[in-house]
Amino acid sequence: MWRRARGYLIALAVLLTAAVTLAALSSGAHHGRLDPRSPDREGSRAIAELLRARGVTARVVTTADEAAEAAGPGTTLLVTDPDLLGDHQRRTIRSAIDVSGGRTVLLTPGATALAHLAPTVHTAGKAHERTLTPDCALTAATTAGSADTGRGRRYSTTAPGAAACYPSGGHPTLLVLPAGTTGGGDTVVLGSERVLLNEDLAREGNASLALQLLGTRPDVVWYMPSPAELGEGDVEEKSFLELIPAGWHWALLQLFIAAALAAFWRARRLGPLVTERLPVAIRASEAAEGRARLYRKTAARDRAAGVLRAATRERLAALVGVPSAHAHDPAALVPAVAARLADPAGRDLTALLFGTAPAGDAALVVLADHLDALEREVRTS
Repeated sequence: MWRRARGYLIALAVLLTAAVTLAALSSGAHHGRLDPRSPDREGSRAIAELLRARGVTARVVTTADEAAEAAGPGTTLLVTDPDLLGDHQRRTIRSAIDVSGGRTVLLTPGATALAHLAPTVHTAGKAHERTLTPDCALTAATTAGSADTGRGRRYSTTAPGAAACYPSGGHPTLLVLPAGTTGGGDTVVLGSERVLLNEDLAREGNASLALQLLGTRPDVVWYMPSPAELGEGDVEEKSFLELIPAGWHWALLQLFIAAALAAFWRARRLGPLVTERLPVAIRASEAAEGRARLYRKTAARDRAAGVLRAATRERLAALVGVPSAHAHDPAALVPAVAARLADPAGRDLTALLFGTAPAGDAALVVLADHLDALEREVRTS
């Protein structure tokens, strides 16, 4: 079993070693979706670099307290996952919105997040189109032109003076709420995150819109909640398969194809048996002696006795004229053998040719001697 399985085990060990090595080498370069440090397709390093080229710094924070402390008149606070925040985090961010004096950008917030962070805004379903036109007077939108703000959430608002842009089915996917009277800054509600992703930044006016929404202040506080910050918000439940990264689906498919090919390669072929010439000729006496040693090693006296009796019955059937098909039938063989013996009355031929297994090695030797003597007597009769 070890010789048969060691090839697969070695291949598996090599694959695991390669996977661990690649993970260790690339762990410092991948940070996740919407992370301004990540160069992946779903990262946001491209927009962070564009902001940095225009003198705007991006700082990543992972707790609501850090975000509230960093927010101020000269900052844009970007909340990447408002729906994942718990009650404490929402209250902390709400306080920062009211007193910071800077801009707050809420990315694809749901109903629960909006009720705490932007009470005058309500969700209005999903925008099925991907690319939408501004259809508003907001300078950032008219300058950017068409952008990928669709394929996300739509909103409605009762806030006076709010700019409603990029409508889909009569409901905007981008809202800019004016500053309040308590010293807070304006609030941006964006229904799609695609304008911030590396893979889509070069499409349409995505880059221009993202720069103008995030680059109005000299600093961007990029709030990405850590696992400890996750609360009982309006979190969308996902299945196990949806949580697997897209690249792994192709890897699993390749492994399945490789396993199927290996099974096809190693599977037992169907069809008739083919006689092959042995590479080494083995004498019949050596083969018989080797088999006898195996029988003795495993104490298989029943099997050895059965082989001796079966071979004797076949030879006796040929000597006494019994068809080979009836060589192992006591009713056909025993009378024919008895007719060739000089004194059959004193022998129990049925027990000798069809009896039970010997109780020990000595009894097995005696059985072999009796079978040999019977065959010699029949031959010479």
